[in-house]
Amino acid sequence: MEVYLDNSATTRTFPEVAELMTKVMCEDYGNPSSLHRKGVQAEQYLRYAREVFARILKVGEKEILFTSGGTESDNLALIGCARANERRGRHLITTQVEHPAVLNTMRYLESTGYRVTYLPVNAQGCISLGDLQQAMTPNTILVSVMHTNNEIGTLQPVAEAGALIKRMNPYTLFHVDAVQGFGKARIHPRKMGIDLLSVSGHKIHGPKGTGLLYVGEQVKIQPILHGGGQQMNLRSGTDNVSGIAGFAKAAELLYEHYEDDVRRLHQCKRYFMDGVRRIEGVKINGLLPDAPDGAGTAPHIVSVSVSGVRSEVLLHALEEDGIYVSAGSACAARKPQPSVTLQAIGVERSLLDSTIRFSFSVYTTVEEIDYTLRAMYDKIPMLRKYTRRR
Repeated sequence: MEVYLDNSATTRTFPEVAELMTKVMCEDYGNPSSLHRKGVQAEQYLRYAREVFARILKVGEKEILFTSGGTESDNLALIGCARANERRGRHLITTQVEHPAVLNTMRYLESTGYRVTYLPVNAQGCISLGDLQQAMTPNTILVSVMHTNNEIGTLQPVAEAGALIKRMNPYTLFHVDAVQGFGKARIHPRKMGIDLLSVSGHKIHGPKGTGLLYVGEQVKIQPILHGGGQQMNLRSGTDNVSGIAGFAKAAELLYEHYEDDVRRLHQCKRYFMDGVRRIEGVKINGLLPDAPDGAGTAPHIVSVSVSGVRSEVLLHALEEDGIYVSAGSACAARKPQPSVTLQAIGVERSLLDSTIRFSFSVYTTVEEIDYTLRAMYDKIPMLRKYTRRR
């Protein structure tokens, strides 16, 4: 049996998405910048995609900018806005638990003369609005807060943060990395005070190498790629028509059954956590104190620390049974440094290298979860005995 529980790293592409992309690549393969019929056909797919995302996000079609994924969207939002607004100030705010696409971009901006404040988080990985308010200055030009933490599933108070930022300084821009949240939550940027929003295609059963950046019509931003001036001179490069079409199709399919899918994901998460709690020496990270069932957190992510067993050892032991999980963020999985997020929430030092992330999708079944739990019941005691003998 094969069980894929690493959906926060990437998801299986919907068959309808692959089918549409094949049609675009093999039949409607024109360059949308071309003036002939093939170009017009290709342009229609881009128009369709903008309509889909504008409808889901409740924004204007001209506010949708297609990118190669979440990393490019984050870079464009942060670097493009910092450069375009530096006359008003050079202070930026983010959190200690952001994705590397934000944290490393902020560090780059620091190296070029910007000042960055990194907000701490509590034991659940959540920022304090009081800390955000205290960090704001007249020189703060941009705040970046992720919607859903990719390692432990924390939901940040994005709407409240947006309201606070705009109340203190309506000119301060608010960027939200929604790569893990899009498809699992209703996100409406205008209503939530969000000026820039990053989304990635391969996290929602779309193709890799696709993404978008919502850019509010009043946002002052500079391009970081220069070339032919495609996409309103903000993102040059020949449009990835097949990828964009597939990305939009995935979003359309996901939000068609949004309520049922999210409810089922929460059920899978609760069922899995109930089973995991039967294992001695296991700690689930990121849960709210008054919600042990996972309410108020992402429906698809469970972070589990297993005392006495290194995460890499458990990961490969489960892999032997065809179960695929992750030792934290996929973007940092091959790097030896302890997780920034786990350190920020105060996970015990002995557990930093003993934490596994399980992440579900619309394809996850109860049978798969049962199979995974049985494997954990068998393997964890055995691995602990082996560790003690060594």
